[in-house]
Amino acid sequence: APGRRGYSGAGAAEFLHRSIVPTMHYQKSLPRLPVPKLEDTITRYLNAQKPLLNDDQFRKTEELARAFEKGIGRELHEQLVAQDNQNKHTSYITGPWFDMYLKAREPVVLNFNAFMSFNPDPKSEYNDQLIRATNMTVSAIRFMKTFRAGYLEPEVFHLNPEKSDTEIFKKIIRFVPSSISWFGAYMVNAYPLDMSQYFRLFNSTRLPKLNKDELYTDEKAKHLLVLRNGNFYVFDVIDRDGNMLKPSEIQAHLKYILSDNSPAPAFPLGYLTSENRDTWALLRKSLLENGNEEALQKVDSAMFCLSLDDFPVKDFVHLSHTMLHGDAANRWYDKSFNLIITKDGTAGINFEHSWGDGVAVLRFQNEVFKDSTETPAISPQSQPASVDSSRAVQKLDFKLNDALKAGITKAKQKFDATVESLSLNMIQFQEGGKELLKQKKVSPDAVAQLAFQMAFLRQYDQTVATYESCSTAAFKHGRTETIRPASVHTKKCSEAFVKELSKHSTEELQNLIVECSKYHGRLTKEAAMGQGFDRHLFSLRCLALSKGLALPDFYQDQAYARLNHNIISTSTLVSPAVQLGGFGPVVPDGFGVGYQVQDDWIGCNVSAYPARNGKEFLECIYKSLEDIFSVLKGKKISS
Repeated sequence: APGRRGYSGAGAAEFLHRSIVPTMHYQKSLPRLPVPKLEDTITRYLNAQKPLLNDDQFRKTEELARAFEKGIGRELHEQLVAQDNQNKHTSYITGPWFDMYLKAREPVVLNFNAFMSFNPDPKSEYNDQLIRATNMTVSAIRFMKTFRAGYLEPEVFHLNPEKSDTEIFKKIIRFVPSSISWFGAYMVNAYPLDMSQYFRLFNSTRLPKLNKDELYTDEKAKHLLVLRNGNFYVFDVIDRDGNMLKPSEIQAHLKYILSDNSPAPAFPLGYLTSENRDTWALLRKSLLENGNEEALQKVDSAMFCLSLDDFPVKDFVHLSHTMLHGDAANRWYDKSFNLIITKDGTAGINFEHSWGDGVAVLRFQNEVFKDSTETPAISPQSQPASVDSSRAVQKLDFKLNDALKAGITKAKQKFDATVESLSLNMIQFQEGGKELLKQKKVSPDAVAQLAFQMAFLRQYDQTVATYESCSTAAFKHGRTETIRPASVHTKKCSEAFVKELSKHSTEELQNLIVECSKYHGRLTKEAAMGQGFDRHLFSLRCLALSKGLALPDFYQDQAYARLNHNIISTSTLVSPAVQLGGFGPVVPDGFGVGYQVQDDWIGCNVSAYPARNGKEFLECIYKSLEDIFSVLKGKKISS
């Protein structure tokens, strides 16, 4: 209700909503991420290795794993548990995971940054670039203010919303002290999620440093960074009293930027953020020494980066390219996120991954989409305020010497070559989705993952390391855990469909699908409860290295390296705000698979480099889905 949203003098809502339960009410009492038992981890690890190895290889890997479990692994595990007990304010994965991201030297774009594109505004006249940029910027600022004021609804996973997602429950729980509030929610089958990452959404940047980058946040900064045509602009969106600028003024400033006909810079600075991190760290040092400290400070501390592109989006493939990498001249990949809006009002987010995971970004996107479409700050009839934008908007100038110019040129060459080699393709399978699968009592996610396994077997005749990301935000400072979708069950089922179709009745094939679904369901549940094996083994490895120990033989096993060379890397999301999402392959000979299982269709977005054929992989996925759905409907299929 408007009365609860808080209006400034200008009459524009300053907040998205005012939650009765304070945003961080549950944070203190969230359960801690468990360190799994070592024997469970080893068993799960061997289960994941089984489909990837022949009998001899498996025997060798099993020997190494058992020796590790009895020897050095046991010692490391006990040290990890002791360390975890001394750091009850956080989780055992937090340190190693931040380090993993921040020490990585590969460029963030394509290797780590992911994208999610927004659905268009249901009211087509609101998809104008200026109108949508204004409305989304206002909604993003509202989100920031709502979050910082503690008014943002806490993020809660409701298993029984009729009981827990109610006004009465909220009125009661807000009086339960923070130190025990989680238990109150748990009693009604609601699971509050960790929100410790949210503060990094705004005024934050990943700064390149030699060997290990740093995350930088300056919550006092009041300005927005806008990129257009490779030029950098900043203007304040919050006034001295902490109130948001009137939407009509934001509109005026953005209109001014969109009509500025300054030429594109000969040496666009954005390319530097697409470089190897050490190279970029050295170039940043020269930028600072060359008198650009103030300008860089403006970039780094800006609330977020709004990238306005001067072209419309042609189709979904073009959309994916635009949001995943676009033109590096018009992006700052180090910002916690870039909000990208093209000439036709198509919008998306490209986010840097070290500071946080999809859960926080998705919540932000959902709120911004809802607010900007349901209660837009301006309409197509709105007039921009008559303010002097030439005074309010500052165009940043960077002083570049020859070494910096050469650095930008080289970065551009590398970036263009990499992007040139990247293929993005997608399909929409329209013959069924979540509804039909649930009717047949199989897990929709399990079916999608089974289709990927089947497709790879059909295309390359092998089963390879596969990664599915799963959030562990149900725990304090949880990040993600890995689900390993390639199992003995998916291998058996895939081989039946691809190689031995004539040997199996439809009923046998149905049973094989059900087996896969049950096992995948178990893996998913384990991962979400912090009972996977990947993060545990990763932490033990980090611990060994930090203690200066020789890397245990277990980690030197080729099979361990192969399992962590994730040829099929997958991630899924479903949201009313998001049209599609995607990311680059995590290895040169891999596929990056973003997918969503909707009620009556399944969408799949695949990235690949020349070592793999993404288009063919998608055709094989489509064929696999057709076969699975036919079998579930009781039809006979032909190979």
